Amino acid sequence: MEDASVLHLENQFCFPLYAVSRLTTKLYVPLLKEIDLTYPQYLVLLVLWENDLQTVNEIGNCLVLESNTLTPLLKRLEQKKLIKRMRKKEDERIVTIALTEQGKALKNHAVSIPQKIASLFKNTGLTEEDYGTFQQTLLKLLSTLKKETSKN
Repeated sequence: MEDASVLHLENQFCFPLYAVSRLTTKLYVPLLKEIDLTYPQYLVLLVLWENDLQTVNEIGNCLVLESNTLTPLLKRLEQKKLIKRMRKKEDERIVTIALTEQGKALKNHAVSIPQKIASLFKNTGLTEEDYGTFQQTLLKLLSTLKKETSKN
């Protein structure tokens, strides 16, 4: 690759990841609108549906979100009565997040979303095997990058 082409957009490793991420997130918008959630709120609920009662830091680590980004999300979910925030008695700096009954019940309405998204990907020309390989590659990359960035 010659020097001038190094800075071409199509030669940037990160651009296709960024663009695919943004476009994929857009696919979720109409589905999440039906249950009155934004994509980041949906991600928080996915974490809690998988494992309720987590600290803000645990949720942030899982979603690769800083506290200053996560706190407003949690406040909005609390306003919607989907979660409740509780301070630990031993250390009031630690906030634990729990699903409310309403938050738990919303899972039944969201359960079809992954399948609907997967059906939209069928038009991409990727086989199920391609899709699985791509997802595994992304998860491996995510794990590696989390480790690398935690060193800094």
